[in-house]
Amino acid sequence: MQMKIIHHRTCVFSIGYHLVFCTKYRRKVLTPTVEAALKQVIAETGIEKGFEASAIETGLDHVHLFVSAPPHVSISDLVKWIKGISARKLLVSFPELKKRMGSHLWNPSYYVGTVGDMSADVVRRYIENQKEKA
Repeated sequence: MQMKIIHHRTCVFSIGYHLVFCTKYRRKVLTPTVEAALKQVIAETGIEKGFEASAIETGLDHVHLFVSAPPHVSISDLVKWIKGISARKLLVSFPELKKRMGSHLWNPSYYVGTVGDMSADVVRRYIENQKEKA
């Protein structure tokens, strides 16, 4: 899959992140109804905050996202927005979820991997070959 090149006012970028995070205590609470609401909340948050989640899938106790964000957005802010806003909105929308989870929906940790349209080896070879072109 080719990543989209995005044009901003001050930069052009193609940055993707694979994010994975789990529910608190790995509780299996992401039912199909909660999952649908979660996907909606993440899409709305992306519009509000300026990122795009092009793929979202869940298990009963974890979430996988493929997200693209401008370079001025730190990954810690991106995760904080996604997890914080989704937790707040889901716990309000689903009282049974709040009863089961308390005030914390997500485990505080997460996994992030960067994804680009070129592999690390391709970039490394390109940089190494720049001296020959000068």
